[in-house]
Amino acid sequence: MPAIWRSCGTLTWWRETRAGCASTQKFDREIDRGSLNPGKQLFEKMASGMFMGELVRLILVKMAKEGLLFEGRITPELLTKGKIETKHVSAIEKSKEGLTKCKEILTRLGVEPSQEDCVAVQHVCTIVSFRSANLIAATLGGILTRLKDNKGVARLRTTVGIDGSMYKMHPQYARRLHKTVRRLVPDSDVRFLLSESGSAKGAAMVTAVAYRLADQTRQIAQTLAEFRLSKAQLLEVKKRMRTEIENGLGKKTHDSATVKMLPTYVRSTPDGTENGDFLALDLGGTNFRVLLVKIRSGKRRTVEMHNKIYAIPIEVMQGTGEELFDHIVYCISDFLDYMGMKSARLPLGFTFSFPCHQKSLDAGILVNWTKGFKCTDCEGEDVVELLREGIKRKEEFDLDVVAVVNDTVGTMMTCAYEEPTCEVGLIAGTGSNACYMEEMRNIETVEGNEGRMCVNMEWGAFGDNGCLDDIRTQYDCAVDENSLNEGKQRYEKMCSGMYLGEIVRNILIDLTKRGFLFRGKISETLKTRGIFETKFLSQIESDRLALLQVRAILQQLGLDSTCDDSIIVKEVCSTVSLRAAQICGAGMAGVVDKIRENRGLDHLDVTVGVDGTLYKLHPHFSRIFHQTVKELAPKCNVNFLLSEDGSGKGAALITAVGCRQRRGGASGSASVMSRPSHHLDNALLLQLFFHPPHSSSLHLPIAPTALTPPGHSHSRKHVCMHRELKILEYFTFIYL
Repeated sequence: MPAIWRSCGTLTWWRETRAGCASTQKFDREIDRGSLNPGKQLFEKMASGMFMGELVRLILVKMAKEGLLFEGRITPELLTKGKIETKHVSAIEKSKEGLTKCKEILTRLGVEPSQEDCVAVQHVCTIVSFRSANLIAATLGGILTRLKDNKGVARLRTTVGIDGSMYKMHPQYARRLHKTVRRLVPDSDVRFLLSESGSAKGAAMVTAVAYRLADQTRQIAQTLAEFRLSKAQLLEVKKRMRTEIENGLGKKTHDSATVKMLPTYVRSTPDGTENGDFLALDLGGTNFRVLLVKIRSGKRRTVEMHNKIYAIPIEVMQGTGEELFDHIVYCISDFLDYMGMKSARLPLGFTFSFPCHQKSLDAGILVNWTKGFKCTDCEGEDVVELLREGIKRKEEFDLDVVAVVNDTVGTMMTCAYEEPTCEVGLIAGTGSNACYMEEMRNIETVEGNEGRMCVNMEWGAFGDNGCLDDIRTQYDCAVDENSLNEGKQRYEKMCSGMYLGEIVRNILIDLTKRGFLFRGKISETLKTRGIFETKFLSQIESDRLALLQVRAILQQLGLDSTCDDSIIVKEVCSTVSLRAAQICGAGMAGVVDKIRENRGLDHLDVTVGVDGTLYKLHPHFSRIFHQTVKELAPKCNVNFLLSEDGSGKGAALITAVGCRQRRGGASGSASVMSRPSHHLDNALLLQLFFHPPHSSSLHLPIAPTALTPPGHSHSRKHVCMHRELKILEYFTFIYL
């Protein structure tokens, strides 16, 4: 029951006339001048019982002076302040005995009233009390309209708790007030409830409510305290991330490691010399993109992109692998027709955003499907080969598949094209992952010690071995238990956009069960998994959003909330996103510190390329994330650069770097030595084609003249690497 005589603050609404918003007659001004607080409480002086009798007395004096009452007689009693009280006004207005009471009161004032005088005085009292009731009703109508707008309902149903001698004792006041309120707010059903001992009982109730709210606040704070991590706890998260990184890189510990540190065979970031037209494919959900990316080097480097989006029907997502890749090839064919480039044999980068174990830059073994895909005959197979087979079945065009790409690596490469110090990539969106340039000597799962290679951390699985159990809450466990991959990707479930809304929903359900939210009633909406999307966290936490707008968002979700509910929901959202940004920052601090230690530096300047809706759209995530990295890795100066289309542009740049490395490898990085052999080792030939220029010790088991196709001069000493596939076909025919 919203009692109008109090509010979520102190509702001193009778003060509104201080700004001159009410019409003040000369009698009102005279009362104000004669009061103890001139210029203040003007509305109260017009409408309250304290001043009503005095207002009537001033009017009677004025009328008597003008000869309109008492035959012009003015007595000392009539001129005495306070001689007519509000109780006298109530008595005079009584329907049956009012005139009699009026004569008695006026006689005591010595004015000897006639019958006509009594009738006139009764009219004066009625006008004054009626105005009071109308003023109160008008103000009350404004409050009720506000309540209705706050709730966003077509019709307001509410109860007004009311107290005061004027309302209780005056014979007509309550009826007039009710009638005027209902006339002013016809779209509200208002019930008036008379308060019983509001001052004493009400004070006790306020005290009791204050104690209850204090206890409620304490319990809510205890619940959310589990999400507020100390610096010591965050440093421990960073330390454990470093441990898991080492396990993922180690040959003996790799198989049991949770953070897999997968080699990507990307050995270099863009250096600005990349040039050409490249095709990029982006498969990671229900939509599939095909892009043509035109990269131009020189003083004015440019990247021009054209793309089309194609839907992946559900029957294709859950059909056979052949059907999926035939659909992909059909989309590529349509795009090449659209661009008029079907005859060109373009280098292609394939962003395949599913768990893959890469064997080389252009070979990725699908570990398992995610995101609703269930195509048969794909898991355990090389997705690049499946694509090539689909292209062969189509027999309409040919493509040079140079690289299979992870979107996190694409993010890093996109930013590295603009900022050469970018050696780290981060996805902070629906999912969470990171990659960075690791020293080859530390990657024990790949042969070679020279140079660097980008490793795809797959850090979402951090904590799957239980190393984060001490900071996981009951709500994290509930989200995990109800997920499609229980026990997996635990770190991702604590800091990625896909799960933050679900964590919030579970907290809200618990607080509602305990009677702290939504009047203790759990709506069917709140029971629905996934209903509280992360975008709602971003909207609710916006600094520009008033509580009224927070309530509107909750109402969109079918949650009928009060102002107090909105405050609690906002605090829950802020706490969950704070922890997400902090533990993500702790992981990143571990990465940049490892890079610094790898290089034996006291201080590291590095750039992190970042993509993801959580990072981009949440009002506070990026700031808290940056601050955490700075605090936990003080010896690293980390710059953060937003990525532009890492899965599209990034795939093209990786492909361009791969092509540059091919050419660079042929021109000197991989020397070709004469050896008396007439059998071509496929592994070594592929190593020549795809191994970057860092490994200068690579040799082929055949003489350089053996690599010269028929019809070409034998005087050339190096391989023309841009024709590597034709050479491969040639030697496959000759030697195998």
